[in-house]
Amino acid sequence: MRSVFTKIILFAVCLGLCFSLAGCGSEKMETKQITAFNAPIDITAYGRHAEQGVSDAAAAYTSMEAMIDPELETSKIYAINHAGGAAITVNAQVAGMIQTAQQVSEQTDGALDLTVYPLVKLWGFVDDQFYAPEESEIDALLEHVGMDKLSIAPDQENSGYLVAVADGTEISLSSVAGGAVTGFAVSAMRAAGVESGVISMGGCVQTLGQKPDGSLWNIAIMDPNNPNDYLGYLSLGETAVCTSTSTDHSFTQRGSLFHHILNPESGEPSNSGLRSVVIICQDGQLADCLSTALFVRGEREALKYWRSSRSFEMVLITNDWRMVVTDGLYSAFHSNTDSYTISYVK
Repeated sequence: MRSVFTKIILFAVCLGLCFSLAGCGSEKMETKQITAFNAPIDITAYGRHAEQGVSDAAAAYTSMEAMIDPELETSKIYAINHAGGAAITVNAQVAGMIQTAQQVSEQTDGALDLTVYPLVKLWGFVDDQFYAPEESEIDALLEHVGMDKLSIAPDQENSGYLVAVADGTEISLSSVAGGAVTGFAVSAMRAAGVESGVISMGGCVQTLGQKPDGSLWNIAIMDPNNPNDYLGYLSLGETAVCTSTSTDHSFTQRGSLFHHILNPESGEPSNSGLRSVVIICQDGQLADCLSTALFVRGEREALKYWRSSRSFEMVLITNDWRMVVTDGLYSAFHSNTDSYTISYVK
């Protein structure tokens, strides 16, 4: 399902690195790779409940994919987009994703916008029929873009929430769903009794507990200028790590490179000076939203937001070969590159 996960591509999480840098002991290990949301997903769990935990985590992905794929005619998001402005009832999980996106959008002056989906399709990032549109085509769709065209309220008659978009507006949850659904999958593993595990889905990784031997997980950060290499790794406990990068899902036309992270104001690929934004926090869906929004905002505004929040950590990789690392990661980040200038900020 390319339509939902155009942004969630190419965060270099090396499970081999996770396992090789520190042993995982003799605990039973269960692994499974599935494909959902048009992305490969690696699920690993340890302990006597590992098999059930992996199975339940996989089920979480398939059930949510059926619910939020905007191109699937039986999904809730498809129904919202084709309701002609009428409200559609969704469950608390989908509502939470939308509400988190609304919050981040408000806090970042609209840098995150679920309603850019028609523009994402126009550029060809849904069906891979890449195309650099004319300004007039972009302007026509921008009339239907804006989080003010999306509403959500409790459903007083049913258990759930009512979601509506203005007629002509369409949404996709691509900028929140990777982190959110991976979080749901980790919760499913926990409910099955798993105390140690890790799930990797493209640009989002979430860990459950620590490794069975009590050591930290080691999560690699891909080099956006060399996708076959990594810049270093983060040694972390239970957390979520989500990345937005311009490296993958891009194309060249008329001598210009275009990537899939669109600026909602212009309707064009963001030109913020950043190549990748890595967000580390406990809430996966928040991390996913922030990675997109702060990519669009650029280095200066991203750091300003981080300093006002202090609820997450961050790695910024710039177009001019710099890595900007927030000081909460000082002991967690281990560099593997001499190609970038690395600075820690307070």
